[in-house]
Amino acid sequence: MSKLTTPPDRFAQGWLDQLDGRTGIAQTMRERWQALTDDLGGASRLSYQQRSLVSRVLWLEHHLIEQERALAAGGDFDSGKWVQSCNALSGIFSKLGLDRQARDVSLADLINRAKP
Repeated sequence: MSKLTTPPDRFAQGWLDQLDGRTGIAQTMRERWQALTDDLGGASRLSYQQRSLVSRVLWLEHHLIEQERALAAGGDFDSGKWVQSCNALSGIFSKLGLDRQARDVSLADLINRAKP
């Protein structure tokens, strides 16, 4: 199966892993995934449900950006779909939380940081 060069038009579980890592969009999505999971306390602390929601957040953000680009370029724009996507994104963010979560730091982490 060949890798995707852009996120799919419809959400599908595992879409992020199917992106061709050499593409700019894949790199951007992975950076966003890292930033979001870091803000939630680190990927290793997240439950399956949280990881699933993170994947959906990234897809919805991309979907919204594409809709906004179409609007800016004078293309087709469905304000109803845009509002629905914004509401869905807002709902997922409220489930995940908007505040950064502290990571658990071990003694080994502290010692390793202190080394030059």
